[in-house]
Amino acid sequence: MPMYEYQCKECGLVFEARQKFSDAPLTECQKCGGAVSKLISQAGFALKGGGWYDQGYGAKPEACPSAVSSGGCAGCPKAANE
Repeated sequence: MPMYEYQCKECGLVFEARQKFSDAPLTECQKCGGAVSKLISQAGFALKGGGWYDQGYGAKPEACPSAVSSGGCAGCPKAANE
């Protein structure tokens, strides 16, 4: 569920609320009961760690030493097993 930020128009309190996309926006401050408005905030999305890109998509495959010396993989017993 996404996290939304709201600010009270009366007391200035800024608070967060975890809501479903289908939930109606909040209208009342948690602290004073005043009217609130939804803030536009920076997304907290970051890709961390390895993942699919680092594990093969962006990496170039290493050539087999025997393929480099012979010019290809034809007839290589290692290629036949894969």
